[in-house]
Amino acid sequence: MLYEVISGALMMTCIVTGLFFIRFWKKTYDRLFLIFSCAFFMLALERLVLGVIGTRNELTPEIYYIRLSAFVLMLIAIIDKNRSTGK
Repeated sequence: MLYEVISGALMMTCIVTGLFFIRFWKKTYDRLFLIFSCAFFMLALERLVLGVIGTRNELTPEIYYIRLSAFVLMLIAIIDKNRSTGK
């Protein structure tokens, strides 16, 4: 019971963080904010999938693929930002 509540809170935090980055993207049109927003929405999706399949199946590769792709997306955004400011 407590795990589901904490997982839901983490999902909502990821959604709010994604919306936060969308707000900054609308002001600056910087790709970094848009990509970070997508990554946090993917982390929220990961929490949603984890809630649907249950806590017993947390070690399935599908959960980690979603999480891994979100973190790789963040790394790509950071590398892209650093390369674009050097020009």
